[in-house]
Amino acid sequence: MTVSRVWEIEMTARSPISHRGELIGTTAIGRRMKIIQPDGSVELVPVISGNSFRGVLRRIGEELLRDVLGYEGQLPLAVAHTLRNGGAIVKTQAEPITGRRLHQLRELIPQLSVFGGAIGAAPIDGCLRVGHVVPIVTEATRILRRTYEGPIPSRFDIEALESYSHLDVTASHAGTTVDTDAETGGSGSPVMRYDIETLAPGTRFESWVQLVRGSDLDHAFAEDVLAEFTRSGWLGGRTGIGHGQIATTITEQVEGGPVVDWREIVAARRDEALETLLSLPA
Repeated sequence: MTVSRVWEIEMTARSPISHRGELIGTTAIGRRMKIIQPDGSVELVPVISGNSFRGVLRRIGEELLRDVLGYEGQLPLAVAHTLRNGGAIVKTQAEPITGRRLHQLRELIPQLSVFGGAIGAAPIDGCLRVGHVVPIVTEATRILRRTYEGPIPSRFDIEALESYSHLDVTASHAGTTVDTDAETGGSGSPVMRYDIETLAPGTRFESWVQLVRGSDLDHAFAEDVLAEFTRSGWLGGRTGIGHGQIATTITEQVEGGPVVDWREIVAARRDEALETLLSLPA
């Protein structure tokens, strides 16, 4: 028996959100998506890509799995990369994982069953789909999945530009020289300045996550990943300087939680799971 579920997700920024689309000079421009308006005009609306959102969930899932299996420092780099980042397709003489081996892999490693990944020369499809994280602004109203009460801001209201500076420490190393005009703002100043487009704290977003014909184990694992996302998840980049903090509310469209404990099931087959991970094409 397979399980399909949809979770509706609403997030509120607690700090600036940055998600770079391109770099122009020293300014990191936020990612934007074209949205056709009711009058036929086109607006460029800032979004957090589904790929970025999925990456956050994948990293949370890998940490949960690592805590249960305790494989810290035991896996080949390529296998660890597949679990945490999705891996990369490479040329290999190894046979692709199909049939019974694939079924066994999905039973032992819910991270790969839910999120998929590239193993050797063949990708493994995951059963989880995610949407873009779209700000709740007037220009995005046509594509929002739900109706929101109260005044909705324009995209211009939530966009901001933050300026930062960075001291080039190489200027103080032996053998280097510093322009004497530095203190007066000359071209030789060791202070580098750059700008980042962000979305303002208080901005609301919506997204969705869908489990498509997964197993009970997949459902339990995905539910746990999303629960952890509400506690410690983030959006976008530059979290090291305080960006990306969010408050999250998740609503599951179908009632009924997981019927199995994925931690208990996976931990009971730990040795088998580790053996399977170590046997994957690296």
